[in-house]
Amino acid sequence: MMDKLILGRFIPGNSLIHRLDPRTKLISTFYFILIIFLANNWQSYALLTLVSLLAIAISKIPWGFFLKGLRPMIVLILFTVALQVLFTSGGQVFFRLGPISITQFGLINGAFIFVRFVLIIFISTLLTLTTSPLSLSDALENILRPLRVVKFPVHELSLMLSIALRFVPTLMDETEKIMNAQRARGVDFGEGSLIQKMKAIVPLLIPLFVSSFKRADDLADAMEARGYQGGDGRTRYRKLHWEMIDTFTILTMLILTGGLILFRTIF
Repeated sequence: MMDKLILGRFIPGNSLIHRLDPRTKLISTFYFILIIFLANNWQSYALLTLVSLLAIAISKIPWGFFLKGLRPMIVLILFTVALQVLFTSGGQVFFRLGPISITQFGLINGAFIFVRFVLIIFISTLLTLTTSPLSLSDALENILRPLRVVKFPVHELSLMLSIALRFVPTLMDETEKIMNAQRARGVDFGEGSLIQKMKAIVPLLIPLFVSSFKRADDLADAMEARGYQGGDGRTRYRKLHWEMIDTFTILTMLILTGGLILFRTIF
């Protein structure tokens, strides 16, 4: 299961993407997800796909990791695409059965939705694979720092994010151990109807919850033993440094936005 898990997994490297400031990567990722909704034609999606593939190539991370990140979402993606294809009207009609029809606009919208989902997952996966959870936590805390004026718990929020990302692989590993123990006792998680499969998963929840609460209690004891007091007055071992390449990356995202707006106007 650890080989299939992508969320929370960081792959060390020395590529240009790895060396970017985590604030740059976090801002660029959310900005990319925002501007992807500006695309409304194949030229725009081709531009976004080119930028995404270029970023992945620069990161020097094997493509298999991105396909693994796509795999858990493929059912949701195909379901959403099917809704678009079957219930979007307009253009030439290829098939009709009552309220369900397959039209030219439906196929086009379905293809656009599919590409949109894939690009969002690829860019999000690129962020987590090239940025350690601690760096993401530091970047989020730094970006949200102005909210301290209104007493928003910025440090606590970033700490929760860091802990959540850190323990996702650990909990998945614990789930795998529990499943192996259940299999040794004769439980089969792959046979039967959907209801039977769901019932087979129920015995995993109680030991998993017990293990999670125990880990949380141990973590709290460890933090108290080390004198953790919250974010006030704390010094930092890891320093964030904004370089020229970070400024160039943000400018590239702005240029990409201009290109999408131009394609939206022309085509």
